[in-house]
Amino acid sequence: MILLTGATGFLGKTIIKELGPAVSASVGRSDSTFNVDLSRDIARITGQYEIVVHAAGKAHSVPKNADERQMFFDVNVTGTANLLKGLEQLDVLPKAFVFISSVAVYGMNTGNAIDENSPLNAVDAYGKSKIEAEIIVSNWCLKHGIVCSILRLPLLAGPNPPGNLAAMIKGLEKNYYFNIAGGTARKSMVLASDVALIIPVVAKIGGIYNLTDGCHPSFSELSIKIAEQLGKAKPMNIPYGIASLIAKIGDLLGTKAPLNSNKFKKIVTDLTFDDRKARELLKWSPMPVLKEFLIE
Repeated sequence: MILLTGATGFLGKTIIKELGPAVSASVGRSDSTFNVDLSRDIARITGQYEIVVHAAGKAHSVPKNADERQMFFDVNVTGTANLLKGLEQLDVLPKAFVFISSVAVYGMNTGNAIDENSPLNAVDAYGKSKIEAEIIVSNWCLKHGIVCSILRLPLLAGPNPPGNLAAMIKGLEKNYYFNIAGGTARKSMVLASDVALIIPVVAKIGGIYNLTDGCHPSFSELSIKIAEQLGKAKPMNIPYGIASLIAKIGDLLGTKAPLNSNKFKKIVTDLTFDDRKARELLKWSPMPVLKEFLIE
């Protein structure tokens, strides 16, 4: 039986859908078996569970002030510690703990085939909070003899996705999305459903894994796939030189600008991660995002 945190989130809902009755209880702020704000309080958990999946967390975003920055640590670090303290109150500890982390821990904005041995150089609040949470989980599992699994995920795809994918879908739907410099830059992605299905497998083995679809779609490929589903024409393109100029103007306008030099660099360069370890040890064989991704 599985105890799941973050059951009302995008990945959490997918885990429940894919694993069904195996998810026997949940921990969350509301609509859960055990309702608690883990960023503030220790979870009061009862029952017996073979696997705990910690999918709750504050999603990646750019904090606007110190309070928003601190929120990453309150939710992702303190929240993880409070969950573990709650689990220690159980008569029987779980056999396995699966922590949903992020490729943001590497702190890379560009690069190809970044693997699990790469240094954890994140300097942003989200990435640093995930690094701290990984350490807490690893040490706790080692102390209690629990199989520890850490899944470092890139952009998640699936029906009604959040974040950047939701923004792309909305932009294409409203006809204001443009690819930049041909949209050729490739980014690692993975279907949330494939992540959910690998959880029972990794829980038996343990370890740290990057999970991707192995294809790393480009912005152009992804936007065309979405446009087709929306019944829209192929997205327009802004040439490299013009986009670069817009980005420089954005630097002068400040944070409200839709494009600046930092965003521009991320958009026009590859950022992909190596999942060979998962393929070898877990027999990870995910579906290509471009083949299976449905927006709703």
